[in-house]
Amino acid sequence: MSGFAAYQGLHGSLLLNSNGDVAGDGNSNVQENPMTRTFIAAVALCVATLPGAVAAKPSLRDVPQVENIIFAAALAHEISENCPSIKARRMKALGMAWDLRSHANGLGYSDAEIRAYVESDSEKARIRAKGERFLKANGVDYSSSETFCVFGHAEIDKSSAIGALLRAK
Repeated sequence: MSGFAAYQGLHGSLLLNSNGDVAGDGNSNVQENPMTRTFIAAVALCVATLPGAVAAKPSLRDVPQVENIIFAAALAHEISENCPSIKARRMKALGMAWDLRSHANGLGYSDAEIRAYVESDSEKARIRAKGERFLKANGVDYSSSETFCVFGHAEIDKSSAIGALLRAK
């Protein structure tokens, strides 16, 4: 093996011995050296915590930063569609979408996984239902555009996550 030989480490994993000896063959002191065992344990721990070794990632809906931004954007869009005196800040929303994508990529999600989540009909329906409940709980009535305006202007005044995506016309 050109200067390296494999040997069984803890839990039966293959490890390399740089002096060419295979552990357990009687010619190696690797298992007898406490520093080597500590090093091997440290390497094994590092490898076990690599992103590829991690169990399945949670759904993006379970990542609070992703869920909260998408929810705020959906509410801002709904308000801007139902209130004639409020306009959506589309460039701000686009910038937040790029930041959200970068964040999700940093967590190990691929662009295809992010796109599938954002374009999922079931996720859209879930966010819509959640948004309708939230708006109703905050005094918004779909039969009255004025209630959307009151709520939207209050969010703008508070500089909330929703309000940051809106502006008065």
